[in-house]
Amino acid sequence: MKISIVIPVFNEEKFIIETLNNIQFQKKKFDLEIIVVDDKSTDNTLNLLKTNQNLYDKLIENESNLGKGNALKKGFQNSSGEIILIQDADHEYNPDQYEKLIEPFEKLDADFVLGSRFRSEGYRRVIYFSHELANKFLTFICNLLLNKNFTDIETGYKVFKKNLIDKVNIERDDFGIEIELIMKLSRISSKIYEIGINYNGRSYDEGKKIKFIDGLIALYLLIYYRIKK
Repeated sequence: MKISIVIPVFNEEKFIIETLNNIQFQKKKFDLEIIVVDDKSTDNTLNLLKTNQNLYDKLIENESNLGKGNALKKGFQNSSGEIILIQDADHEYNPDQYEKLIEPFEKLDADFVLGSRFRSEGYRRVIYFSHELANKFLTFICNLLLNKNFTDIETGYKVFKKNLIDKVNIERDDFGIEIELIMKLSRISSKIYEIGINYNGRSYDEGKKIKFIDGLIALYLLIYYRIKK
């Protein structure tokens, strides 16, 4: 089973090579296709990528900064694996969790798997309470609208079958793609699983990009995609 790792990147010079190096260890266990999409980084990220071409299979360069959603869509379109795994470049999510994330596909014929930071028996960095509160609120609203029992809809680890994502039209170019994926994939599949993961959250001083406005947009999108047919 071939797995396409899609990595959206914007100004991640501190972490991108470390993340790619960590993925290399997983090649001993899985057949991986590594796709990096640079969203017009303005730091040294792109130069680092071009001088370390042995660490990935495909590099896609956006001509302007179009957003995480746009980068992911291009990664999806250029993937050839049976499974697509979204990997953030910021080292909050460690590739050593891949075995957990892939297991439901191998043993349960899952369509869609989320790595939950709130089901984990492992480590989780103590970080912003406001972010956890907002995430749990958004997850509660999502569950209310879909009659599901998710615990972490904003997780960075989302994994799904290629033939599933090919059935939906992804519209969002921003962080809103996280909500769009949940809402649209939940409509067309009942084989959805969560697995507990470790999480090493970072601070704004360390480069965290999510903002308060993204939470408001997420709330709007939950309602929008619930109503939209």
